[in-house]
Amino acid sequence: MKQKLVLIPTPLDEALPLETVALDLLKGHCLQDDVLLLVEEHKVARQRWIKWGLPREAIERFILFNEHTQDSLRTEIIAKLKNGMTAFLMSDGGMPAFCDPGQKLVKQCHENSIKVTATPFPNSVILALSLSGMDHSKFTFAGFLSTDHSERKKELDLLASRNETLIVMDTPYRLSALVSDIGSSRLKGRKFFIAENLNSQNEASFYGSFSEFQKFSAEQHKPEFVLVISGS
Repeated sequence: MKQKLVLIPTPLDEALPLETVALDLLKGHCLQDDVLLLVEEHKVARQRWIKWGLPREAIERFILFNEHTQDSLRTEIIAKLKNGMTAFLMSDGGMPAFCDPGQKLVKQCHENSIKVTATPFPNSVILALSLSGMDHSKFTFAGFLSTDHSERKKELDLLASRNETLIVMDTPYRLSALVSDIGSSRLKGRKFFIAENLNSQNEASFYGSFSEFQKFSAEQHKPEFVLVISGS
């Protein structure tokens, strides 16, 4: 549990229970001294916390992390994470860090080599985008590119003309070909985030430049992946 930011997706409907893996994780760790509990609004978080049967003693440890407090808190949170603490980030409802103040915190974690992960979430695209920390005020989901080499290069060139964050998926055995084609495209100068085997024991991710991403992907063995490419 050391030096990690964990995104905790919460139900949009307040009447629904918290996902069991997230519930067990919070029950087991929320009272530890090396854990930070980041919530969006105290009243909403308190009501849900009690409804879910989580320890009431932990409520006094809530840290309000929202659009009003994020700029003053990020540096302190990053420092604590670098010193070995773990932070759980929860929004009032839905996936934290997706169209949420948590996005900048996630980005800063990547820039400081702090691991970012999440409890189970059913949509791999939104999960990968949230874990990337990249700006997604606008983004394009490019989906699966063409299996034909020349057509795929044309598609990548077209994507390179777009300024927003891009999301690409493909089958595991085409990852190396995709990386090679990106290397000869105008996308090469952007930042890359790849999320592999999400919500599994083999989950892995990487954030960095193309050359670093190229090296990382060469060391992997045909993972299920979602690739997020920063805006220009």
